[in-house]
Amino acid sequence: MAKTITVSYQGLPNYEIEIEKNFSLLPEKLVNLGYGNNKVCIITDSNVAPLYLEKIKSLMASVFTFCTSFIFEAGESNKNTDTVGRVYEHLIQHQFDRKDLLVALGGGVVGDLTGFAAATYLRGIDFIQVPTTLLAQTDSSIGGKTGVDFMQYKNMVGAFYMPRLVYMNISALKSLPDRQFSAGTAELIKHGFIKDQAYTHFIQEHSHEIVDQDYYAMEEMIYRSCQIKRAVVERDPKEQGERALLNFGHTIGHAIEKLSDFSLYHGECVALGMVSAAYISLRIGNLTEEDLNKIEKTIQSFRLPVRLTDFSCSAEEILAATKLDKKMESGKIKFILLKSLGEAYITKELTDEEILSGISYIL
Repeated sequence: MAKTITVSYQGLPNYEIEIEKNFSLLPEKLVNLGYGNNKVCIITDSNVAPLYLEKIKSLMASVFTFCTSFIFEAGESNKNTDTVGRVYEHLIQHQFDRKDLLVALGGGVVGDLTGFAAATYLRGIDFIQVPTTLLAQTDSSIGGKTGVDFMQYKNMVGAFYMPRLVYMNISALKSLPDRQFSAGTAELIKHGFIKDQAYTHFIQEHSHEIVDQDYYAMEEMIYRSCQIKRAVVERDPKEQGERALLNFGHTIGHAIEKLSDFSLYHGECVALGMVSAAYISLRIGNLTEEDLNKIEKTIQSFRLPVRLTDFSCSAEEILAATKLDKKMESGKIKFILLKSLGEAYITKELTDEEILSGISYIL
C-alpha cells in the first residue's frame, strides 16, 4: 500500500509526498494537479538518464503536449551556476513559460539544481521532485531548499522554493551502488538522532533489512524519516530557527566534503560530522560514553565511516573550512549539538578548541 504525506505551510501551497513502488501513477498525480496542454522539461544527469529518462518521457507524453530533456554530467562538481545557465538557455530555446513544468529526476544534485533553476527562471516556474537516491528521498527533495555551489563554496547560491509534488519510487533505489545507498542512510540516521529516539531504535533493529533493501523495511523507514522532516520544515520553512537542527553533522561534514574535492560522498561526510558533533556534545557534558558508542555503532551498521582515513588535511585546515560555511552568523559558527539522544539544539558559543577536539576525534 502506497503512503502519502501532505506538507503544509502557512501562506504557501501544500504539496504531497508520494511513496510508491514504481513510476506508473506519476501521470495521474500530475493531471490531478491541473497539468495538461503544457510543456515539460525533465532535468537529469548522466548516471540517471540511461536508467529512467525514457520511462519518464513516455509517461509525460500522456499528459503534456511537448516534452524535452536536459542532461548534465553527473557529480557535485557540476552543481554550479554554469550548469544552471545552460538550463536557462535550453528553456529559452524551447520557449518555456511560467505555466510549464520542470521535473527533477535524480539525486540531490539534480534536485537542488533543478529547484534553483525553477525558482529563478522567469522569476518562478513549477517543478516536481522525482528523487532516485535514498539521500534525496529522505532529505533533499523535501522542504524546498534549492541551490548550487559557487566556486568551492557549497550551496552558497540558492532559494527556498517549494515543489508541486515529490514522487518517490522506492524500487529505483535498487539501481544504486552499495556505497551510494549507504551514504544515503546518513540523513535518515540524523533524523532520529536529532528528533526521535524511537525512530533510532527502529532503524537499529532493522538495519540488516534496510541494508539488504527489504521493501517493507525501506518503505517504513522512508515514511517515518519523511514525517520527521515534514514536521520540522512545516514549522520553520525558511530556516529561521528549528529547521537549522537538520544541519546536525553538516558543518564539519561540509568542510570535509569540500576539502576532499567531493571524492567523499555527502552522506559519508555527514556521518563523520555527526560523530564529531556527538564527541563535542560528550566533551561539554551532554552525552555519555554509552551514548557516543550507540551513535557510532548505529552509523557503522549502515556501512558508514566513523573515522576519517587517508585524508591529507589537518584538523586546523578542516576548522578553517568550517568558517567559510554559509551557516556563519556574525562571525560565529552556528553549530548543532545533542542535549541527549533524540534532542538537538543550536549553539554559537563553541570555541575553536572545542571544535578542534571534535575534528581531531575523527582523524
